[in-house]
Amino acid sequence: MMRDMNLYDGSGPNSELLRTFYVVAEQGNVTQAAAVLSRTQSAVSVKIRQLEMQLSVSLFNRLSRGVELTEEGERLLPIAKKVLLEIDRVGSLFSTRLTGRMRVGIPDDFNDTILEQVLAEFCRRHRELEVTIQSGCTANYPEAIDRGELDLAIYSGKPGKDKQAFFTEKTVWVAGHDFLVSENSTMPLAIFDRDCQWRSVPTDKLNEQGTEWRVTYVTENYSSFKAAIRSGLAIGILPKSAVDTSIRIIEDRAKLPNLPATSRSFLSSKCAAPDTIQAMKSAILNALNS
Repeated sequence: MMRDMNLYDGSGPNSELLRTFYVVAEQGNVTQAAAVLSRTQSAVSVKIRQLEMQLSVSLFNRLSRGVELTEEGERLLPIAKKVLLEIDRVGSLFSTRLTGRMRVGIPDDFNDTILEQVLAEFCRRHRELEVTIQSGCTANYPEAIDRGELDLAIYSGKPGKDKQAFFTEKTVWVAGHDFLVSENSTMPLAIFDRDCQWRSVPTDKLNEQGTEWRVTYVTENYSSFKAAIRSGLAIGILPKSAVDTSIRIIEDRAKLPNLPATSRSFLSSKCAAPDTIQAMKSAILNALNS
């Protein structure tokens, strides 16, 4: 059992150990947590071992593709979150004032809650900074960063040497609540008219599996795409976090292939102020992990 301790009186682990634990727990993967924390995988593993030694417990079960919380880890998670929020609030009282302007590009599949949390949290803390947020297809964000049109962007796509993923989630097949997947019919697809993975992945995967398909709806607009799904006109793919109660994840996978995970990477301009970039990154990560 986890030994009793007061995390506020100095007898418990320091905030760095708790933050490392919290990020690993939220990511479910040490490698992904290391990317979020801008540390090496080995450094993150060392921090977790130090915390486990201090608490005299095992906090994670190590799996082939990641980690999962033990019973003791589940007990610690809400406590760690509360402590870290308190520390962040105190830090914000004495943080450096951010001024000027900042232009941020985010994926248009981010749900309203994430967007509202990012805006509310960041603007509350940094009232003297002028923030402009652009929502849209992320395929154009790398060029926008290079041209100096954006200071920070979230890119949805395969990570590369210059794109280290900070968040990965499942990509799922979605349909309207009344839509039935028939094994003997051609799959009706809604696809994005964009030069990105969201256009090619569903057709490529169905082709690999030998499943017949036809495009019944094409759009550049994310809201219009979801409307086509809701109406029962077609099925499509979305990151799991973008699925709301108006549509459903297709559980009957007999005729639908597996999909690659959705990865998010930060891109930032070399000309942007580092403290401003880091502050916005933290706000986005807090929204994703809350």
